Amino acid sequence: MKVLIIGSGAKDHALAWMFSKSRRISGLFIAPGNAGTDSLGTNLPHIDPSDADAVLKFCRKEKIDQVFAGTETPLAAGVVESMQKAGFPVFGAPRNSLRLESDRGFAREFMARHGIPHSRYDIIHTIDQMKRFIEEHQGEMIVIKRNALAASREMIDCDDPKALLSFAESQLENGSIVVEEHLQGVPLTLTVLIDGKGYLMLPNCSEYTKSEENDYGEATGGMGAICPVPILEKDIYRNIISQIVEPTLAGIKEEGLSYQGVLLFSIIVHNSSASVVDYHVRFNDPATQALLPLITSDFLDIVEAVHERKISSFPLEISDKSSVAVVLASRGYPKLPETGKPVISLPYKKKASQQLFYGAVEKQEKRLVTSGGRCFTAVGLGENIQEANENAYQLVPEIHFEGKWFRNDIGNKFFEEG
Repeated sequence: MKVLIIGSGAKDHALAWMFSKSRRISGLFIAPGNAGTDSLGTNLPHIDPSDADAVLKFCRKEKIDQVFAGTETPLAAGVVESMQKAGFPVFGAPRNSLRLESDRGFAREFMARHGIPHSRYDIIHTIDQMKRFIEEHQGEMIVIKRNALAASREMIDCDDPKALLSFAESQLENGSIVVEEHLQGVPLTLTVLIDGKGYLMLPNCSEYTKSEENDYGEATGGMGAICPVPILEKDIYRNIISQIVEPTLAGIKEEGLSYQGVLLFSIIVHNSSASVVDYHVRFNDPATQALLPLITSDFLDIVEAVHERKISSFPLEISDKSSVAVVLASRGYPKLPETGKPVISLPYKKKASQQLFYGAVEKQEKRLVTSGGRCFTAVGLGENIQEANENAYQLVPEIHFEGKWFRNDIGNKFFEEG
């Protein structure tokens, strides 16, 4: 089968790597792709992934059997609807379903309608409303998020009135914002494949989203992840399924939002309970890089089961190992990352328990240079989180470019507490 992946980030490199291992692949294309996907298939740098007509033209020319759209921008551009209308099997959410991610106000109203536990929130439209909200919640930690589709985590989480007002003012220029209570607990990323009829849960992850160790600093798109979460008690996990996952999927079906793709739940586990803080209708970076290496089933078989609406009965095979993913970022990220820095060195040889996924790096005149904020994801596997942590961090010093930075504590709290 011929597969087209639409995307260019580290998660797309990980997805391309999974597809490339399939025994059934006869052609693998990535639009536009990156320096890492280039060795797994054919990059299509000339195709704008948000140009539905260009994507469709290529699919017809190459007789593509499967389109995999896992990035938010092409979803918003209507690539899924275009492919469906033309009769191409496509994995991804249409714009109607994208509202679950792109309109946080809609998502929270959806949660309320279906009795899904979520954080307390308000929709703010003016800076005066924001000032009153801060006055009413003096001394409290407050979370502010864009009420729109965002490629990264454009948010703030603090108790500093000046910082909150400044961030709110910058975001209100582009529309409303969501303000909600800060929930203290373990962040859980739950990735679920859905086909409109049933679902399949992939290994759960915990992502590290702050820029500094011990979860301080600015919000980022994600600086690391572990998989699976070793402290998640069975009772809590069952409650998440019965109180969050299944009511959400029932609500999606009831409101005509069903699709064939992935639904990701960002959850905070706190005080033996769990609350949803966000939905995503595509794979997350870096959770994807952590969870995919643990799946031993043929990935094309999994995607095909989604299209055949048989995903709930798919015999998913998962390794009994653990994984840790560490993101290597450019100086200045997340605000103004430096770019154009040559990649001086990469691992000469990796162990079977290690993977390296490329993100914001590109080839220029036969050399690699940085092109954005999150440049690489080093992944280690192990018998437990501690061993996986060691294998991941062994790769880090072998990757060098000017201004490289990373968090040193990915996974630590899970094995230190154990």
